[in-house]
Amino acid sequence: MDCIELIDKYYKDFPELRNILLTHSEAVCERALRIVDAHPELGADPQFVAEAAMLHDIGIIFCNAPKIYCFGKHHYIEHGYLGAELLRKEGLPRHANVAERHTGTGLTLDEVRQNNWPIPLQDYSPRTIEEQIICYADKFYSKSHIDIELPLDKVRTSIWKYGADSVARFDKWKNLFEP
Repeated sequence: MDCIELIDKYYKDFPELRNILLTHSEAVCERALRIVDAHPELGADPQFVAEAAMLHDIGIIFCNAPKIYCFGKHHYIEHGYLGAELLRKEGLPRHANVAERHTGTGLTLDEVRQNNWPIPLQDYSPRTIEEQIICYADKFYSKSHIDIELPLDKVRTSIWKYGADSVARFDKWKNLFEP
């Protein structure tokens, strides 16, 4: 599958946003593939990880985040499930699951309810090892500062907005992927 071709299908008329998406996704992909290479015992599929990492944020185009050239009508928290809908329409259900489950360290049904987020009520927790690796790798790269890899302490601080359970999930992955 040609991920760039799929991204261009939706982003060709938005060059600034396309550049941000590609730069961010390439950084996430590189980190995720380093984890896959370092941990063959986890059994992650490297081709799928590469593709899904490149497509995990495809839904940002539908959201309103002007600082990163997103001028859609949806809240940014919706980009995961919106990207998943797009990827399912493209016939990519496994890739869609990654898009849907990568926000924060995954969003539980209780967290969605408690925060009254404008997303469908369901569990958005990463389930497969590939989903977990991409979710973890994503936390180190911002789309507002695409040229910077965030240090571990800043990543942990940013995750606190999702609560202590999210930080605990992140710490578990850190110990698994980068002991």
